[in-house]
Amino acid sequence: MKLVFASNNKNKIQEIQALVPKNIQIVSLEDIGCTEDIPETADTIEGNAILKANFVTEKYGYNCFADDTGLEVDALNGAPGVYSARYAGEQKDANDNMDKLLSELEDKSNRKANFKTVIALNLNGKQNLFTGIINGKIIEEKIGTNGFGYDPIFVADGYEKTFAELTMEEKSTISHRGIAVKELIIFLQKQDRKSV
Repeated sequence: MKLVFASNNKNKIQEIQALVPKNIQIVSLEDIGCTEDIPETADTIEGNAILKANFVTEKYGYNCFADDTGLEVDALNGAPGVYSARYAGEQKDANDNMDKLLSELEDKSNRKANFKTVIALNLNGKQNLFTGIINGKIIEEKIGTNGFGYDPIFVADGYEKTFAELTMEEKSTISHRGIAVKELIIFLQKQDRKSV
């Protein structure tokens, strides 16, 4: 089965390809010749995932899935949330985003946060959503060089290390994206069995 993943983020594509069964080939937007920026104009994480999946299915006709992820910080009423990638501006720079977040939390004692990933799957004319949430906290400085985004300042509940200190394998077994992808995979395996 070939599935388009509506992303050109090489990190995400690698992370997901490592999680899906071998019989599912993940194809990037680049692979199908989609070079335009897909608009992410919804005001929810779910909405953005749906927008991206629908864009690819409607314009290119492929079975497709798209994800959107946000970091939701309790003390900031769920911000940066849907604006996580461009929290410090349209340049979408991870360090700028982390610096802005750390400065906003400077005087806050509540540092609880969660990462939330929503995957929208368009398969054979039907749409399904899969959600993964991992709770944790924002630490006071960046630690670690693995991962991407806010990984260097996020520690999951029950862990001592930031996401950026974990290997890709360790992170994907517990992460928000890992959880949502597992749900997606279970669903795809059921579909696969039905079509045999």
